[in-house]
Amino acid sequence: MGLFERYLTLWVALCIAAGTALGVALPGTFNALASAEVAQVNLPVAVLVWLMIIPMLLKIDFGGMRQVKRHWRGIGVTVFVNWAVKPFSMALLGWIFIRHVFAPYLPQDQLDAYIAGLILLAAAPCTAMVFVWSSLCDGDPEFTLGQVALNDLLMMVAFAPIVGLLLGISSIQVPWPTLLLSVLLYILVPVLLAAILRRAVLRKGGAPALARLLRRLGPVSLSALLATLVLLFGFQGRQIINTPLVIAMLAVPILFQVYFNAGLAYWLNRKLGVDHCVAGPSALIGASNFFELAVATAIAVFGVHSGAALATVVGVLVEVPVMLSVVHIVNRSRPWYQAGTR
Repeated sequence: MGLFERYLTLWVALCIAAGTALGVALPGTFNALASAEVAQVNLPVAVLVWLMIIPMLLKIDFGGMRQVKRHWRGIGVTVFVNWAVKPFSMALLGWIFIRHVFAPYLPQDQLDAYIAGLILLAAAPCTAMVFVWSSLCDGDPEFTLGQVALNDLLMMVAFAPIVGLLLGISSIQVPWPTLLLSVLLYILVPVLLAAILRRAVLRKGGAPALARLLRRLGPVSLSALLATLVLLFGFQGRQIINTPLVIAMLAVPILFQVYFNAGLAYWLNRKLGVDHCVAGPSALIGASNFFELAVATAIAVFGVHSGAALATVVGVLVEVPVMLSVVHIVNRSRPWYQAGTR
């Protein structure tokens, strides 16, 4: 992992502190930035989100779809966990913790928004960071590539319906036009642009040219992420000062869902006799989230000041340390896993 990736949690924490302080000190500036909208899309955040998402999508080779048939058991497990378990388990955890356990300590007018943000986070399977987690557990790169490519395609058709269904079940009004616009802006268009750009770069300079481009764009992507966090916490500064424990309370259901879904995917792969080099990344893909998409959608659908935007940002805060702990568990449990597949 590079310096930025390894210490992402530290950078996120610093951005939270800086954004909150700036939001309290310069409320007029952040109100002006928050009002820069077209069709309910905040323009400063939209630009930053594209700078986050496009470089990550450039890593995806949709030719990896050829590996789906070869690794059908591992891919079947991950698809099941990502789309049939994770969003629904998060909705349940949100109901338990946000509406009941922590409800007396949270702003009552934001409870629905917090749950909506958690659902958006869980409904977006991770893409680019999965390659890092997979390499750290000696995962099969062809399986990882095929699974990520498949998830990107599934997101185009499944993200909005699942989010809409779960928001409806949670009695949260679904602004369908805005939700569909978010899918268009932050999934369909970026995926198409990244695929076209990737193909053009490979045609002109081959794999070395693509590797050079990704190295150049990597810091841009993470810098855009950190700038987005400063903006979001600047927008949320006053609310965070008033309820300082809200971040910790929002982190609890996220932690539960990560470990539950990772464990479920890992156990199902073991039961099916899948090789450890496939089960490891399967568990990691099953547990992690495409937090860039979740943040962008939460802002577009519920607004930059919403509890939904704050909940998705908490997902960014816990992503690296929690996923590294899952990598550690997967690596340490390899003998146990292999003993059960013989």
